Amino acid sequence: MANLAPRSIWTNPIHFLAFGFGSGAAPVAPGTFGTLAAMLLYWLAPPLSPMVYCVLLVVTTVLGIWLCGRTSKDLGVHDHGGIVWDEFVGYWITMFMAPAGVIWMLVGFGLFRVFDIAKPWPIKWADEKVEGGLGIMLDDVIAGILACLCLQGMVFFVG
Repeated sequence: MANLAPRSIWTNPIHFLAFGFGSGAAPVAPGTFGTLAAMLLYWLAPPLSPMVYCVLLVVTTVLGIWLCGRTSKDLGVHDHGGIVWDEFVGYWITMFMAPAGVIWMLVGFGLFRVFDIAKPWPIKWADEKVEGGLGIMLDDVIAGILACLCLQGMVFFVG
């Protein structure tokens, strides 16, 4: 019952954002649907300089700590499966300085989802040990960093 999307995501703007503009309300694989929504927003965004992109990553991460923490507290469920703002930011981190193109977006999607689902160390540690909004965000931020490093390695070696 705790994983069902609450009605408040459609009436509370904080919950709406934390649930990824409603993408986290998907009845199955809300994290994957959230990442798909993040991918769409990334695709629609205009090209940004690395500095502006970094600033946006910091802002969306800090905002996410508050959004996710507040929504989690309101719902009384730590890291409700439908809270996917963390997936948004994790995917956007993955795509930092990625080459343009749908292929690279899909590779980034796959890499991020693998790290987010498999949760190797230190992702698993962050997921289990850090509480609140920071805990909700941190494992996906780390997954995004690791996926970004892999993606950049692929760009370097494959081209």
